[in-house]
Amino acid sequence: MTSTAMAAARRPPVSPWLEAWRRFRRHRMAVISLIVLSLMVLAVLVGPLFYTVSISDIDFTARLARPSAAHPLGTDDLGQDLLARILYGGRISLAVGLAAMTMAIVVGVFIGAVAGISRGWVDTVLMWITDLFLSLPQLPLLLLLIYLLRDTLKVAFGPEVGVFLLIVFVIGGFGWMPVARLVRAQFFSLREKEFVEAARALGASTPRQVWRHILPNSLGPVIVAGTIDVAAAILAESTLSFLGLGFPPDIPTWGRILFDAKDYLDIAPHWALFPGLAIFLAVLTINFIGDGLRDALDPRRVD
Repeated sequence: MTSTAMAAARRPPVSPWLEAWRRFRRHRMAVISLIVLSLMVLAVLVGPLFYTVSISDIDFTARLARPSAAHPLGTDDLGQDLLARILYGGRISLAVGLAAMTMAIVVGVFIGAVAGISRGWVDTVLMWITDLFLSLPQLPLLLLLIYLLRDTLKVAFGPEVGVFLLIVFVIGGFGWMPVARLVRAQFFSLREKEFVEAARALGASTPRQVWRHILPNSLGPVIVAGTIDVAAAILAESTLSFLGLGFPPDIPTWGRILFDAKDYLDIAPHWALFPGLAIFLAVLTINFIGDGLRDALDPRRVD
């Protein structure tokens, strides 16, 4: 036995998650993006505990004020502090992204798994439904559903919770199709592998094959798709708020702040600059993290 083979034999086994973390750390932009995104999440969660200016405080003497010591990011047309409103809106925008991503992943994994493990008409019907949803024009349908259901949910759950549930449901409801197709393709590939055949030969039921053997081995691409869904959901919520169909004016999401600032770009560019920068950084860092996860969770990658 050569020295290299002996060293490999003496090397302690490494868990798949530790190996994935080792690969992820090699992606420099992904690590930097993870740090930046973590700081942004920490800022929107903890920042209001230290920066205690109210989002509803109005100071007409400081209307459209540029960044200063009193107002680090400036003020809007009512003299409201932009830093306080951006910190508050970040909670909502990031929460919408995570909740919509969770819904899309759960629905997509379920439909893709059922289609991938089934044969015959079940797979055909589920893929027909998936293709039908993919063919629908999403933005016009989003606008129509929000216009029709917004007032009903506001009465039932309140203005903030009702609109939050509606936006999450609508965005998540139109984001599961790529995940379903991805999971279905993974199941088609994995269900013929030797370890699944061995489990089937030992008498494992179909649910056990799915839960213990096929699904865990197909989660890598799903996790990567989930990061992309978070970024897409944040952009969709910002788009809806910018069009005036998102949260009410007194609830300052990043998109809503941009919508309010659009008429003052020439005299108060800072009003649109900082929420736009927050959206840009959130989406960019999430996409880089997705790239890092794709490389880290790729079983065919050889280091």
